[in-house]
Amino acid sequence: MLKESPIKRRVSRKIYVGDVPVGGDAPISVQSMTNTRTTDVDATVAQIEAIQAAGADIVRVSVPTMDAAEAFKLIKQRVSIPLVADIHFDYRIALKVAEYGVDCLRINPGNIGKEERIRSVVDAAKDKGIPIRIGVNGGSLERDLQEKYGEPVPAALVESAMRHVDILDRLNFQDFKVSVKASDVFLAVGAYRLLAQQIEQPLHLGITEAGGARAGSVKSAVGLGMLLAEGIGDTLRISLAADPVEEVKVGFDILKSLGIRARGINFIACPSCSRQEFDVVSTMNQLEERLEDIVTPMTVSVIGCVVNGPGEALISDMGVAGANRKSGFYINGQRQKERLDNENLVEQLETHIRSYVAESEAQRIDVKVVE
Repeated sequence: MLKESPIKRRVSRKIYVGDVPVGGDAPISVQSMTNTRTTDVDATVAQIEAIQAAGADIVRVSVPTMDAAEAFKLIKQRVSIPLVADIHFDYRIALKVAEYGVDCLRINPGNIGKEERIRSVVDAAKDKGIPIRIGVNGGSLERDLQEKYGEPVPAALVESAMRHVDILDRLNFQDFKVSVKASDVFLAVGAYRLLAQQIEQPLHLGITEAGGARAGSVKSAVGLGMLLAEGIGDTLRISLAADPVEEVKVGFDILKSLGIRARGINFIACPSCSRQEFDVVSTMNQLEERLEDIVTPMTVSVIGCVVNGPGEALISDMGVAGANRKSGFYINGQRQKERLDNENLVEQLETHIRSYVAESEAQRIDVKVVE
């Protein structure tokens, strides 16, 4: 019973990162980035696979040296998810990873240097169908823009981005996406709002250097939530000083909360109070941990009493309304004759949820066969 989002997306050009569409009518994709040393091929592959298992659509890998580029070649051969190579300044590295099958280049054209170097990278991207991501960061603005504006402001970030955009326009290259990230929420939001009015290309959202797992998640949810609610954004990365897998989870939680994209269980749970008939906090902690592997979208309400429990259960795929010793149980908004024993509530709910998911997947496959 996940409701369709009322948000009207900004119209943007569709590009492809590998086989993943970005922009246009494509779902908003979720990205993360490895934090292993790229030259440690086994460790980087293992992390990419973990990020992919968490649901990511695209993974970015830093390629700062030619040794890293050679390692990237081996990494690309061992993974199936599209890879973005993060490159700064050295156009030769961009050419090398293009040769090795990179799915997207994160490189700012204006930072490469001479015109012939820029053209060689753009020509390689054209020839191999590789998009480019322009990435502007509030912490590394050009010196002249710092002097012009005095401090990072939205207009400064956008002016920096448009310098790179103008280069690609001049070289007749349109398959690119742009980010204007900042660690300050209002600076980033203001920059994206301005940029959204000036180009048709997809926008890559992010609050850069957002912080640790908790604070960074909150900051990202506030900033990206504001933009996504306005229809701005085509792909996103949550930048946390944490396991990259957590970035993916938070990204999907933000999209899920806005009804934009669903993956896994959307839990509705009360904060608990003295009315609770079972330990709601413990129940939720266990359910989230046990059911982390489920990717099928569904909504489950876990409410500790009968004040709000029945109402939430009526609009959920599955719901529990706490009562003395045994709690009310609902499926698809219908109260069931069966009541769940509060003493082993987690085990019973897990069994029912997995059965519900299995039935839903079977029905989905049947529909596909008929079509």
